[in-house]
Amino acid sequence: MTNIEKYNEIFAEVFGADASQLGDSYGKETVAEWDSVHQLNIITLMEDAFDLMLDPEDIMACTSYKAGKDILAKNGIEL
Repeated sequence: MTNIEKYNEIFAEVFGADASQLGDSYGKETVAEWDSVHQLNIITLMEDAFDLMLDPEDIMACTSYKAGKDILAKNGIEL
C-alpha cells in the first residue's frame, strides 16, 4: 500500500469518505461531522500508520485533508 493510499484509508475509516471525495477543500469548514474527536482519531491513525509522534502544534493544525498532507511532508513522509 502506498503512503497516499494509507492516508486516504485514514479518512475512509474516520469519516467513511472515499478517495473521490478527498481534496484540498475537505476539512472542518466543509465536513459537518468534523469535530475534535474525529480530528484526534485522524492524528492517532496518522501516527500509527506512519510511525510518527506529532507535535501539539501539528495536532492543532490538522484541520483538513491538505493540512494533514502538509504535516506529513514536514515530517519527511512523501505521499
